[in-house]
Amino acid sequence: MDGSAKMLVSYRLQGEVAVIGLNRPCKRNAISDQVVDALHDATERAQSEARAAVIYGEGDHFCAGLDLAEHKDKPLFDAIQGSRRWHRIFSAFERGTIPFFSALHGAVVGGGFELAAATHVRVADETAFFGLPEGQRGIFVGGGGSVRVARLIGPSRMGDMMLTGRIVAPAQMEAWGGISYVVPKGQALTHAIELARAAATNAPLSNYAILNALPRIAEMSVEDGLFTESIVSALTSETPEAKQRLRDFLEKRAARLKVPDVS
Repeated sequence: MDGSAKMLVSYRLQGEVAVIGLNRPCKRNAISDQVVDALHDATERAQSEARAAVIYGEGDHFCAGLDLAEHKDKPLFDAIQGSRRWHRIFSAFERGTIPFFSALHGAVVGGGFELAAATHVRVADETAFFGLPEGQRGIFVGGGGSVRVARLIGPSRMGDMMLTGRIVAPAQMEAWGGISYVVPKGQALTHAIELARAAATNAPLSNYAILNALPRIAEMSVEDGLFTESIVSALTSETPEAKQRLRDFLEKRAARLKVPDVS
């Protein structure tokens, strides 16, 4: 990849958290083939040297989706291959080795929503708005949205957004299950990094099991899921790190759980 492609995605390491920025603000961070390649490199790097990662967008928006100017002239088979590449790259961090958080503001539209849906925890500020305008563009989602977004908010709600062009505010999206946190304007990135830092302190095998076993168990029958849970639970508890953490807890050396203030 040439230097110009690498500039499309920024990367910095903050302690054990990799902070990855979509860096195409003049295009509202629209996703081109080069952006996908640069995102792949950044997420691969994060998994090699960090214990958690955050994806955010530079400028006024997280991501306005697919770069339609590039897409409109693609031959049919190239378009299919391009979609499959999105699938491979998004799946690589969705079912990878470290948790990925997304910090969302402004447009979280089309492919941008699909990218956010592939992260494990989504934090949106009050400026975020969510849309799936593919129906109005004469196209269909191609970055995994029909699987990931539909499983987050349900196919009926997703179908509503695609058919009508409905724009959804953060509070409503949180109620639907599409995002995990809503924070004041300008605070999504800070909050996402704080959450990533907390996750980075977990035992790596525990995080790996959460990312890889939990979604698979959700797709199993009850009995298969319970059996798999037993195997994964036993495996994670047998690591030296798990044994030490359990000893620390039993001997009151571990930090206490923080009880939220509900007053």
